[in-house]
Amino acid sequence: MKYLPFRLLLALSLAFAALAPAVHAADQKLVVAMLPKAKGNAYFISCKAGAEKAAKELGVTLLFDGPTDSNAAKQNEIIENWITLGVDVIVAACENKEGISTALRKAQKQGIKVVTYDADALPDSRTFFVNQATPEGIGYSLMDEAARLTNSEGEFAIITASLTASNQREWMKYIQARLTEKYPKMKLVLTRPCDDLKDKAQSEATAMMSANPNLKLIMAICSPGVPGAAEAVKQAGKTGKVKVIGLGLPNENKRYVHEGVTDSVILWNTMDLGYLSTYAGVAVAKNELKPGAKSFKAGTLGTFEIQGDNILLGKPFIFNQGNIDQFDF
Repeated sequence: MKYLPFRLLLALSLAFAALAPAVHAADQKLVVAMLPKAKGNAYFISCKAGAEKAAKELGVTLLFDGPTDSNAAKQNEIIENWITLGVDVIVAACENKEGISTALRKAQKQGIKVVTYDADALPDSRTFFVNQATPEGIGYSLMDEAARLTNSEGEFAIITASLTASNQREWMKYIQARLTEKYPKMKLVLTRPCDDLKDKAQSEATAMMSANPNLKLIMAICSPGVPGAAEAVKQAGKTGKVKVIGLGLPNENKRYVHEGVTDSVILWNTMDLGYLSTYAGVAVAKNELKPGAKSFKAGTLGTFEIQGDNILLGKPFIFNQGNIDQFDF
């Protein structure tokens, strides 16, 4: 294990911060540090639940810490702290691809393995990216669903978490490509960030509808954005007139789906994402998963395809009135 002199420091830090069970200097468990974009976001809380299950199966210690809201600088601070503590592997969802990569490279130079999930860093700053779905698959699914609900014509707007989030920028690229290629009668009139906050998403959606009276659909591509936009549409009395779709958690959107405010929610199993990411991080730390691998077996979830340095969780799934009650996350 690395940085044995720091093990006691790690134990004390964990005890006071209540981040995880205390790790003693003599404890030989691997320490996996998981970084969300925002630790209070229900999306990442669900990822944490999957990570905890994996950590228990693998017999490793899991640390989970992140900013209270989307904050790239705070993510860097947390990584610097983990470098000092000498954790074994960092599993990171990156708010800013370029900004976080310097800190992750520093971690690698100190012998700490790095795996990313949800949103990638630059390739040289990590070993693998656990990709919930390809950006093309996500962007195309969102745009096709928007077109279906608007009969492929009219104005729509997008709510994103931030304008710098690497994964959302990739999704936007494919949304725009699909729009240009297949739906010439549709027009994207506005894109606004909500900082991963439901209340801000609601206020942004309200402003969108006020400024664009012909708006037919709001597409939210961050999990708090979907219920935020739905609440705005409901309060404005525009249920059915302005459609709402997006990437979100089933539990946060069931009420709006059943009320007919939100038509569909597109996502993946976030608990599985946390579980797979933890398994991958531990395998890399143990040198059991190496560059060039074509597949990876993650516990009870089974075997996953690896394309290049991307471990693929699977295709996006559409939750709607007919199936959303079957899921609990």
